[in-house]
Amino acid sequence: MTQDVPRYELIDGTRLPALGFGTYRLTGEEGTRSIMSAIESGYRLLDSAVNYQNEDAVGDAVRRSPVPREELWVTSKLPGRDHAYARALEAVEGSLRASGLEYLDLYLIHWPNPIEGLYLQAWRALVDARERGLVRSIGVSNFLPEHLDRIVEDTGVVPSVNQVELHPYFPQVEQRAKDAELGIRTESWSPLGRANALLGEPVIENIARSHGRTTAQVLLRWHHQLGTVPIPKASGPQRQRENLSIFDFSLSDEEVEAITALGRADGRNKGQDPSVHQEF
Repeated sequence: MTQDVPRYELIDGTRLPALGFGTYRLTGEEGTRSIMSAIESGYRLLDSAVNYQNEDAVGDAVRRSPVPREELWVTSKLPGRDHAYARALEAVEGSLRASGLEYLDLYLIHWPNPIEGLYLQAWRALVDARERGLVRSIGVSNFLPEHLDRIVEDTGVVPSVNQVELHPYFPQVEQRAKDAELGIRTESWSPLGRANALLGEPVIENIARSHGRTTAQVLLRWHHQLGTVPIPKASGPQRQRENLSIFDFSLSDEEVEAITALGRADGRNKGQDPSVHQEF
């Protein structure tokens, strides 16, 4: 059974599905089949990146799926090595060639890489890529409030999306508030944690039992009620369908608060602090 996923209207007028499918490590024909299975289950937001080395698999899945192209939302991300303006434009064009698609729905700067400080050039390039019709919507990933302020001040263009690490151990209260202040929709990577103890937390397990749901479904519903867009990964059809089945129940305000209270000062999974982290 195909799930019906609601959409959010972004600041640029496009409509983003409220839950996405992470494609990291889904490569080749096997990856294409997993992505096609996700589309068949009802996913319409597909999250990729140049550094995932699977834009070809995503594009192949989109072309082979019976779902019309205009119903799908394909995302890719600009690597740090291509932040210089000309290289950034070339990277967007390279993503189109790799995917075999005529346009991408969303293109993000993957990390700010503030030591080099070229992300302003990268953002100008994405603004121009959108004006040229190469992408429908543009945004950023792992941008802190100070990074957002700089690009908005420099160009006057507000990102439609900011994709950040976000899960109950790291609920990103201040970052979400900044994104909301600017009209940016927050997306959540590693929404279920990353091979840590999150899924076994007694608070979450108890809430899941009370609703007759899996712990993953409760966590993804928590993201939805925060107004963020989670992008879980799942290669198998059963888990794909389970992760998508979060729109027919609700958590109480008390349950949302109890999950958020699991936040830790050192809650990042691998200490990837965007103020110092470098990724090329």
